[in-house]
Amino acid sequence: MNRALSIRSNNRSSGNGTSTNSSSHHHSSRRGFNLSSLRGTIQPEMSKKLYRLIKSENNLISAHETAAKERLSIAQQLSEWGEQTSDEGISDISDKVGVILSELGEQEDNYAHALDDSRGTLKAIRNTEKSVQPSRDGKNKIADEIAKLKSKEPESTRLVVLEQELVRAEAENLVAEAQLSNITRQKLKEAYTAEFLATIERAEKQVILARHGLRLLNLLDDTPIVPGDAGIPYTQGHQARQILNDAEDDLRDWRPTTTAQDEDAKYVTSNSPPPQCQQQYAQQPLQASQPRAEGQHLQEAQQQQVAQQVTQQQPRAEGQHLQQAVPQQLNEKEEYGASLTGTETNTTGTGSVAGGAQERQVQTTIV
Repeated sequence: MNRALSIRSNNRSSGNGTSTNSSSHHHSSRRGFNLSSLRGTIQPEMSKKLYRLIKSENNLISAHETAAKERLSIAQQLSEWGEQTSDEGISDISDKVGVILSELGEQEDNYAHALDDSRGTLKAIRNTEKSVQPSRDGKNKIADEIAKLKSKEPESTRLVVLEQELVRAEAENLVAEAQLSNITRQKLKEAYTAEFLATIERAEKQVILARHGLRLLNLLDDTPIVPGDAGIPYTQGHQARQILNDAEDDLRDWRPTTTAQDEDAKYVTSNSPPPQCQQQYAQQPLQASQPRAEGQHLQEAQQQQVAQQVTQQQPRAEGQHLQQAVPQQLNEKEEYGASLTGTETNTTGTGSVAGGAQERQVQTTIV
């Protein structure tokens, strides 16, 4: 943290430069308004949007610098208020918490300067766009002249010269456009990688400071006292100083542990299931369809059994029917023969044939 264990000692010291004054040095290093800020009105069309973006980034940086200043001011006011409470515990804890708050403001100021560096990287893209714009305009101007000349004087000898100039302009513009594409990709990635890494650093260091701030607050005994009783003695001064030392050590030992490649690799790995999971997912539809297939198989087997039973019963029934039909036919033939003999014996006589309807029918057919 590179600061003393109390804001008051820093405020009362006359000339030792501490990190509480480092933010003022950072602010003084930034230039204020000048005539160069009016360049936005004369920017080429190609670089106007990026110019506005860079201008907005400047406003964001100023906002973070203002937040850093306010943090430092609040930390100082908290320490001064705690000193005049005449409570030893409140006085010491408020002063130590003020140190934590001032360090939070310092981290905010560092983040503002990281944004400023990222903004400076974007300026390289803007400057390249400005340099490419004349080449693009020159090529378009020559192409327009050729089109006008072809419509008015198709046989003009100047067309050959203009076409040669157009070839050279297109070649120059091709090189410029390739350079612009390369610089844009490189600087865009560089600028926002730096900004995101600075955001991670600021967040992780703020977490470190916030945790130690909670440790400081736990040293303050807030047990209610009865009016007239003596105040609770404060004996945690040594522990409070140790907490600030721990916070300083943690900030000093902090190292960046994240890169863009690490994040990309982490999410690529997390989104692809392991081979066992893939096999399990592949088997789930088969397992879900197995009961249905088994049910269909049972139904088909039952239908086949019923069909076999029917086919087995049909020949048996037909055989029984034939067995029953043969004796019946034989009986009919015997009766038929008997009736024929009866009529033959009766035809020789003069009397009528007596008998059933069948016998009468047989007799009639014979006559």
